[in-house]
Amino acid sequence: MPELPEVEITARRLGASLAGAEVESAQARGMVALKSVDPPLGVLAGGTISTVRRIGKMPVVEFDPVELSEATDGGSSGEPLSMLVHLMSAGRLQVFDKRASLRDRTARVLVRLADGRELRLREFGTKQRAWAKLLRAAELDGDEMVATLGPEAWPAPPAEELARRIDQPRHLHPMLRDQRVIAGIGRSWVDEILWEACLSPFKQGSELDDEEVDRLHAALHVLGDAVDRYERVIGEQVPDKLPMPLQVHRRQGEPCPRCGATLAAVHFAEHLTTYCPEEQTGGRVLKDRRLSRLLK
Repeated sequence: MPELPEVEITARRLGASLAGAEVESAQARGMVALKSVDPPLGVLAGGTISTVRRIGKMPVVEFDPVELSEATDGGSSGEPLSMLVHLMSAGRLQVFDKRASLRDRTARVLVRLADGRELRLREFGTKQRAWAKLLRAAELDGDEMVATLGPEAWPAPPAEELARRIDQPRHLHPMLRDQRVIAGIGRSWVDEILWEACLSPFKQGSELDDEEVDRLHAALHVLGDAVDRYERVIGEQVPDKLPMPLQVHRRQGEPCPRCGATLAAVHFAEHLTTYCPEEQTGGRVLKDRRLSRLLK
């Protein structure tokens, strides 16, 4: 799933490319692609994209004020609109010089531009879980997907706030991926953050002492480092697969970049956790959940 660094560079590149672009038409394909009905996508025709930004792991496409039909709820006019996009695990938001054909099964939401280009929400695979919502800009912060988010992981929140939010009897790995605790971290970057902090993925947040909290807080810099690297290596068009600068995630069996110990992993149904036994778990190789229900 695209996470904070990947969505940040996507928003920056799209914002630079689309600012001021006039919308010719917009449509959604599939039953679950669009999770809103008011205002309808059709009101975007003739409008202008102002910018693209990021909230947590979600891109937001902002539109300059457009006239809303009297048929829409409230009958107001001249309102700025926001399209909130959730990429889920296989979605991508990209701009193309040519428009999607009717045979393109990856296309979910299409915003066609007057200059012939197309902003396209694509999704690979068959699950069709990526979606978009078109909202009045004033309603964005109150949307449940935004209102329930914790503070942004980058730039890092104050250490005191992070300490308060993770003071829970929950394992660090799933807790840091919980967008209600802290926004922007997913399966890939949580491995990198915990390795950078030399913390076990299965230590509980409530067990951390002040020094360990400080290490975790400092380790959030890896997200900003990744964004900086993407700025150097990604051109105007963001590729489907970004060159993620990961040092440990999915590198089990390879030597730890710091100490040389063999990296290990614990597999779950839909993801795995990679860690350094020497630096993160006191030299212990944890039981793999594929082999045991218990993890100590």
